[in-house]
Amino acid sequence: MRHLGLALVAVGAFAAGAAEPPSLVVRGNLLGYAPEAAKRLVVLSDAPIRGRVEVRDAAGKRVARITPTPIAATWGEIAHHYALDVSAVRAPGRYEIVIGKGANATRAAFEVKPRPYAGVADALLAFVRQQRCGFNPFVGEVCHAHDGRTAYGPRPAGSYLDARGGWHDAGDQLKYLLTSSTSTAHLLLAHRFAPQAFGDAHDAWGQPGANGTPDVLDEARWGLEWMLKLHPAPDELYHQIADDRDHIGWRLPHEDQADYGWGAGRYRVVYFADGAPQGLREHKSVADGLANLAGRYAAAMALGFEAFQERDRPFAERCLSAAREVYAMGRAREGVQQGNSYGAPYRYAEESWADDMEWGAAELLRVTGEQSYRADAERYARMFAASGWFAHDQVGHYQHYPFFDYGHFALHESAAPELRAALQAFYREGLAATAPRAARNPYGAGAPFVWCSANLTVALATQALLLDRMTGGSEARDVAAAQVDWLLGRNPWGVSLFTGIPASGPFPTDVHLSTTNLTKRQVIGGLVDGPVYRRVFESLKGVRLSRPDPYVRFQGEAVYHDDMADYSTNEPTLDGTAAAVLLFALLEG
Repeated sequence: MRHLGLALVAVGAFAAGAAEPPSLVVRGNLLGYAPEAAKRLVVLSDAPIRGRVEVRDAAGKRVARITPTPIAATWGEIAHHYALDVSAVRAPGRYEIVIGKGANATRAAFEVKPRPYAGVADALLAFVRQQRCGFNPFVGEVCHAHDGRTAYGPRPAGSYLDARGGWHDAGDQLKYLLTSSTSTAHLLLAHRFAPQAFGDAHDAWGQPGANGTPDVLDEARWGLEWMLKLHPAPDELYHQIADDRDHIGWRLPHEDQADYGWGAGRYRVVYFADGAPQGLREHKSVADGLANLAGRYAAAMALGFEAFQERDRPFAERCLSAAREVYAMGRAREGVQQGNSYGAPYRYAEESWADDMEWGAAELLRVTGEQSYRADAERYARMFAASGWFAHDQVGHYQHYPFFDYGHFALHESAAPELRAALQAFYREGLAATAPRAARNPYGAGAPFVWCSANLTVALATQALLLDRMTGGSEARDVAAAQVDWLLGRNPWGVSLFTGIPASGPFPTDVHLSTTNLTKRQVIGGLVDGPVYRRVFESLKGVRLSRPDPYVRFQGEAVYHDDMADYSTNEPTLDGTAAAVLLFALLEG
């Protein structure tokens, strides 16, 4: 965080606000553009735009005149959308777009700089730290010290199991291996790709002060340590702490009074991964194995071994041993273990698992060189192929998770040429499936507007960047850029979907997060869920707005609300933010 002020120079030019004529606004990437990057802005106007648009430098000198290109796709109440390509402007500096003449002209700024995303990956860690369970550095208190007592599994029901630590999942205070394993692995990958992107401004407890370890590895180790607790014996794996009994209103983590049958604020339930349907009341999961959890667990632990083998060899060896054991559990019980609900129908309803086992096998192959893992990884890779959410406009909540298959990239570096070509084709097929959807809106946003659409957008951009790394080309560069621009302000609402980024906004300020709402302190870096189809928003239980919607003119087939009452679009998530750490590390690297 020390260099955040330098890294995130405020642009703040594209937001809708009182100073802007409501009839014409410009949307673009609020963090700016690299000199060589495509710079495609979107102009929203109630009336047709005639003539050319001027681009002026900081001294007021005209550097370009550009004709806006009409976009056939429309959005919401705004009648006209235009593409404004300013890619020819390459010299670093701050520029002004002038549309119209004299006092009635609309002006909007954009910036060109050598490293527009410098510091972003590191900055996002502030939100991840704020999610810590056990000692929470954001509030400076210990929370959930009684986690937890078991359900299902080989131990008598209600047996104590030390499941302290880890991260709260989102705006609630549940903890899931399902999402935390992915988050841990993504943090470790971010460091692998761009170690130079991360500083050392915090200690192992997340408190200010250097400790000789990059903050991203401190955070990843927080996840690894908790995951080791969930695997207390070679044949045991636990996957969820607490359930929707958590949802009793706003409170700080250390003041949690939820009651799981052992008294208010006391022990919380710890669910064993038995590979079968679970649910302590009427809402049962659909489960038939545990390979999804086991594969991701093995991948994260193998990555942990790689990251810590020189820093702390005994800890690294523990990680590798756990990776082997849990991977074997997944191989023996192929299928999925879903999240559990109690009194509500919502849960993480993951259905895919071959991608997870491919990823686990590929990372184990990388660190051990054992060829049995290669055979497994290749089998699972072909089994999963190009599956996922990419071709679907409607998918279940976390039905296809993680939201892209990193296993294809992990296997690619050691695969034979024929398989390499197939792995590239799988990624390419997924990206191509999003193209018709991207063409249906003026912004090139390729993800469906289901719950957690921002997470899908991060995944789409990441897969595009990884495909170009696989091929050594740039075929997917524009797809990645469009998704990153969408996340950072080139969207109908003109808002970044990350809290506190860029520093001057606009970004989500009224998020569905108890810690910030009760302390009235901002946390930097949280990726909110993002827009959802209007029909999704209107169908969800308990979702409402606490005040009139300032974005009403910009709502279209999908809606976004910067309103803490809307948990469907404005709740920041652990795994979405960790995935974004990886995305921006790739951009930085």
